Amino acid sequence: MSNDRQKPETEHVRPANTSDDTVAAVGKVSEALETIERARGYLYSFHQLMGHADLQLGEAVTALREAGHRTQADRLETEMVGRNAIDGRWSFQIVEEFDDLYWSHFRSHEQQVRAELQEGKRHVFEAEMKESRRTHNAPGHEATP
Repeated sequence: MSNDRQKPETEHVRPANTSDDTVAAVGKVSEALETIERARGYLYSFHQLMGHADLQLGEAVTALREAGHRTQADRLETEMVGRNAIDGRWSFQIVEEFDDLYWSHFRSHEQQVRAELQEGKRHVFEAEMKESRRTHNAPGHEATP
């Protein structure tokens, strides 16, 4: 096994004079962002599910009407098809507001913290964990691809 795959990539090596506490704290900021990314994914799932449900409801309205249940079909079509998910907003607007008011700002702050404290390097904490946990010089335990 070549030695070049046994050394961590420089973009994941702790900058000189950076303390363990700093690496751990920056890692926590990045971990919080990762959790926000997951929350954003759930928000997109909500958005897609709401859109799909509205289309399904439209199909159900058509089926009710074709089955001779015009009163129920009309009521659902008027009151529920295309209805806002929350006051004044469809789900895409909820996603957009989250992106604009929270997610984009959090990403910016996380990048700024890394730039100020770790030369912008990402995943330094995890890279050091990998180095401490992997079996050096063993197949499947290389530091880099």
